[in-house]
Amino acid sequence: VDSRAEYEKENIMAQAKTNDTVKVHYTGRLNDGTVFDSSMEREPLQFTLGEGQVIPGFENAVLGMTAGESKTITIAADQAYGPRRDDLVLAVGRDQFPPDITPEVGQQLQVRQTNGDVALVTVTEVGEAAVKLDANHPLAGHDLTFDIQLVEIS
Repeated sequence: VDSRAEYEKENIMAQAKTNDTVKVHYTGRLNDGTVFDSSMEREPLQFTLGEGQVIPGFENAVLGMTAGESKTITIAADQAYGPRRDDLVLAVGRDQFPPDITPEVGQQLQVRQTNGDVALVTVTEVGEAAVKLDANHPLAGHDLTFDIQLVEIS
């Protein structure tokens, strides 16, 4: 029995499954080709399959991959950050802002909700009397394409 061949067969054939910790390199693009995130210039992303640490479509794509394998997948918005929701856009009176904050379009702010949770919002419009805030994730409503390379399974 050639132990090296068996070793290679075991390691090459190991597929990523629920509860495995994996490391992946990825590049994420919008439909127009715009890159919105990439791990290529930093350490690979590490997460445990089945724990909901990444969007569902990304996790599903990694399941069943083998170390060293690469693939390109497109994830529909409902398996990524969900659809854009108009009910998550609201106007807030300028008088509701602390005096040390001057809101600017594109600025991200943390807002404490009535239940005590903190939500991240983006300023989308600044008017004389009101400021429009958007609590949608910036990638909500977008289908996302990822190039994924499974670096390691542990």
